[in-house]
Parts: sequence; structure tokens; C-alpha cells
Amino acid sequence: MSGIPEGDPDVGGEGWRAASERALYGPGGFFVREAPAAHFRTAVHASPLFAGAVAELLLRVDEALGRPPALALVDVGAGRGELAAGVLAALPPEPAGRLRVYAVERAPRPAGLDPRVAWRSAPPAGAVGLLFANEWLDNVPLDVAEVDEAGVARLVLVDGAGGERLGPPVAGADADWLRRWWPLDGAPPGTRAEIGLPRDLAWAGACSSLARGLAVAVDYAHTRERRPPLGTLTGYRDGREVRPVPDGGCDLTAHVALDSCAGAGGRLLSQRDALRALGVDGARPPLESASRDPAGYLRRLARAGEAAELTDPAGLGGFSWLVEPVGIRDPLA
Repeated sequence: MSGIPEGDPDVGGEGWRAASERALYGPGGFFVREAPAAHFRTAVHASPLFAGAVAELLLRVDEALGRPPALALVDVGAGRGELAAGVLAALPPEPAGRLRVYAVERAPRPAGLDPRVAWRSAPPAGAVGLLFANEWLDNVPLDVAEVDEAGVARLVLVDGAGGERLGPPVAGADADWLRRWWPLDGAPPGTRAEIGLPRDLAWAGACSSLARGLAVAVDYAHTRERRPPLGTLTGYRDGREVRPVPDGGCDLTAHVALDSCAGAGGRLLSQRDALRALGVDGARPPLESASRDPAGYLRRLARAGEAAELTDPAGLGGFSWLVEPVGIRDPLA
């Protein structure tokens, strides 16, 4: 049964999309005010191996493009620029000299960031290179629908304290999206869906900014065959999962229906498979090398441990990658 009451949609509350937009990105919003790394840990923060893998992917894109005079790295949802700085540090001098780095973020530019990184609120038009969006789409606000006692999918309305109630039936383009990507017909009362249309549009816009190259989105995700019946909307604060409240005091996130985002040439693969294809392998070094080179053995062992964390299917390796070539062959194929 539905756990929240139905009420007059014109009395108090608003959809989760509008509430999250204000709470995360409005004046004094969570991501405008807070550094993401202070509240949750991503693969970028887990190990420099991740930035090294993105640098390797950028080199493959560069080769597929024929080594253009100006090669772009567009880091969408850049946080405080950690990935952009890590990729710059990992690249050889020659491609680094041709590289134009754009960090796309709605927060102000952080102090001390490498001056080679251009800070922007939107991707540059006509870039040639790699557009990489690591845990960006999960923070693109969306609305939530819930099935009522009559079997009708209704918008979930929320107030500033996180209280919820059912609003009007889902209609228009949102209803069309649900029918195609997260159908609720015949679902029991209380079943939820997160309406991913804003994310589809955001990703299509990001991809369209590339003239040629590769667009990659990395996120916790699900596909049409395995949608979570109660949704995934939650909050994070200080490294802990908390109740989602749109008051600006916590991250608000939901897993991504990446299959709906994918364009005609896009494909999904696990982070485990993607990173292994880019040379990140958690295999331990041979034990006999410890006696010949103890310090080197310890360095390789530490690297193997970091790689194992990045590729663990029960952890960071469980992320999905959406890979979309734009005018080039797929460098991960």
C-alpha cells in the first residue's frame, strides 16, 4: 500500500525535481557551498589509478581523432577539479601540451586549481576530445512518481522538511517516459519510479557539445529489466547515508536509468570491465619479487589493492559506464 497520503496538489509541497534543484544548486545550495569529497567518496578520490585510466582513455581518443592540434578534456560535474588535475598529471608532455581542459561545475572555481583548467558552467561547444561525466547524472534533479490505491502513477510532492504526499497524476512527456522506460501499469500501490527524462535531456545536451570524440557517463545505474520497485532517492552527509530532505543540508542523489540516456551508438559496460580494458588490474605482484625488490614489491602491492577496490563488483566496480562515440570508433571496443 502507498505509504503517503493523497492531497490537493495546489496546497503546499512541490515535486522532487524543483525542490532538489533549489536545495543542491540554488543560492547557498549544497553543491554550491560544499565540496563533494567531504561527504562521499568517488573513484576519483579512492585512487590516482582512476585518473590514470581516464588519461589512458584520452590517449586512445586522441589516436582515434588523428592527434588534433587542440585536444579537449571536458570534465562534467567536476566537483573541485580533482579528476581534471589528476589527468593532467598523468599525461605525457606532448599530448598534455595540446590539451585544453574544461571543468564544468555550478560551484565557484576552487582556489589553487591548476591554471590550465578552464572553469565553466556548461560544456564548450564544438570540443574535439573526451567528455567525461563521473557521478554527474545522479545529481541531475528529477521527479518521483508513486502508484496510488487506484493504480494511478502520481507525482510525489515534498516539503522543505522532507514530508511527502501524493500530487497530481503524471502527465505529458513524463508519462510517456514512464511508459517506455519505467512502466508502472499493474504495479502495486506504493511502487515508485524516478522520472529520468531530465537526465536524458542533460546527457543529450552534453553529447551534442562534442564535435568529435567520445562521451562517457559513469554512475550507479539500473536498466529497464531491473528497475528498483521503491526507487533509489537518498541523501548523503559527512560520508553517511541520510534521509533525503531538500533543505540544502545534504546531497540528494538517485541511481540513473542509463539505458534511457543512451543514444543510438551508446553502450553500457561495468566499471570493472572498463578499467580492466584500460590497464587497471587488481592482480597481486608475484611474492618472489619481494626478496629481489622489497620497496618495489610494496608499491606494486599497494597499487594492486587500489585497483582491486576500483574494480570490485560489490563496490566501485559496480558502477556502469555509458560510452558514446561521436564520429570516431569506440576506443574501448
